[in-house]
Amino acid sequence: MMIDAILTAEEMRAAEQAVFASGIPEYDVMVRAGRAAAEVIWRAGGHRDVLVLCGPGNNGGDGYVIARALKEHGVNVRVAAMADPVTESAKQAKADWGGEVEDIENAAPSEQLVDALFGTGLARGLDDRLAQCLSEMVDAAGRSYAIDLPSGIASDDGDLLSPVPHYDICISLGSWKRAHMLRPANQHWDRMVCCDIGIQTPDAQLHRIGKPQMSAPVDGAHKYTRGLVAVVAGEMAGASALSAEAAARSGAGYVKLLGAQAIVDTSHAIVRGSLKDEALLADDRIDALLVGPGLGRSEESAERLGQALMHSHPAVLDADALWHLSDGGLGALPEQSILTPHAGEFAQLFANVRGLDIAGTVIEQALSAARSCGAVVVLKGPTSVVAAPDGRACVADRASTWLSTAGTGDVLAGVCAARLAVTGDPYRAACEAVWLHSEAALITGPSFIADDLVGYIPAALTRCL
Repeated sequence: MMIDAILTAEEMRAAEQAVFASGIPEYDVMVRAGRAAAEVIWRAGGHRDVLVLCGPGNNGGDGYVIARALKEHGVNVRVAAMADPVTESAKQAKADWGGEVEDIENAAPSEQLVDALFGTGLARGLDDRLAQCLSEMVDAAGRSYAIDLPSGIASDDGDLLSPVPHYDICISLGSWKRAHMLRPANQHWDRMVCCDIGIQTPDAQLHRIGKPQMSAPVDGAHKYTRGLVAVVAGEMAGASALSAEAAARSGAGYVKLLGAQAIVDTSHAIVRGSLKDEALLADDRIDALLVGPGLGRSEESAERLGQALMHSHPAVLDADALWHLSDGGLGALPEQSILTPHAGEFAQLFANVRGLDIAGTVIEQALSAARSCGAVVVLKGPTSVVAAPDGRACVADRASTWLSTAGTGDVLAGVCAARLAVTGDPYRAACEAVWLHSEAALITGPSFIADDLVGYIPAALTRCL
């Protein structure tokens, strides 16, 4: 089963309690979790020697189960603990392990290291001596694993409570935790997996963005039924042309570029029009309007934005449109809108002008902004968050770092507009767009420019059909 729900430590405890309340003993769930993690370790490391470090709580209990399961696979396993177990399930797990338990400070390193010291729910950092010991053991191991989270990480905000070494694999149990998505925490492992242990999360409001499910156009479809996108150009028409190209390759049936200079080159399929023809923006067949890329910050640009929004088409607002909206214009947003700010634009629009308290992680920031303006907000960055006014949110945690180049935001805005025109659902459209944008970057490879990225959007979309 694909797991995409992201929980706080409190939400995870509540989900576990629901399982226990159904009649399944806590220890049975621990065994399920430990064996699932052991299977990951076995597949990754085979018969290489393993040292499992166990803490006093249930994370340590998972460690004892892992040790027993790996031993059953024929692996040479040692266990070292920092203290005796304190929970009943962890005590049972240690008893069922039945083998020797070394003192962690005197344990010799091993080819593989499993950190089952603390995991989630940690309120304070490790003491200096333990943190140093853990770091040395991880460094000495050829391969290392963190169970649920590396010890020393705060599970809800991803902060480092004490020095944290770098692991090969982080193995989450039951559900993703917020720290798995957030920096600096998620820079402390190379790969992460989530094991299904029977935890149900039907009410989760926060999810990890996954591959969307899309369909080819239906039989009898034509350019208007597939979605008409109108892109409003401005002072730097190349940016809006880039957005139009992206929209045309992201599933929309018809893309119009309005107000661009004749010198700007676009594909022949993109229809050009003048904003002097007021009927073009008044066309009720427009399914999504995109304003902002290359718009400019002049008075004329502000008038152009107002002209575009007065018809209340579903809209994507990006770049300079956000700058103009920060001057008290959020009240003019159409009912179905997507805002796509990066961190600087976000601060200008929501903190500096509206006085929104944007403390907390990017997740809390995006959710607060979406509630404040009544629109879907895509807060772009190394960890991007799509938030809806109703409290739903999705996180894209590891996009290609090659996206940090000029014009890729214009491409994302174009993809958002196309998906909004196709789906009519701003939240779904934004989630699909962020995934397609990220996937296209992976397909494109290293050292690309935004123009290159556009050409790989159809390949990304193909993977969703």
